[in-house]
Amino acid sequence: MFRVHPRFGPTSGGRWVVITGTGFSGATGVTFGGAAASGLRVISDQRISVTTPPHRAGPVLVSVTTATGTSAPSPRAVYVYVHFRRRGG
Repeated sequence: MFRVHPRFGPTSGGRWVVITGTGFSGATGVTFGGAAASGLRVISDQRISVTTPPHRAGPVLVSVTTATGTSAPSPRAVYVYVHFRRRGG
């Protein structure tokens, strides 16, 4: 089980997020609703960081893949994509 911070971001992606949990040494991938994140960096066995991929608005499950397999779905591993509107003209 792990947590994602921050828990929301733009549909355009590009937001840097930190995932905390355990067993992240040797992490090979992270997906947001099935879309691969970029810039995977293993900070420690308990912490990794990635950049979110673009995705349509709404909540998605986040999965982490390591040498031992892919994480099981968890309600704490949810990221919410939000469509931000530009102000002004």
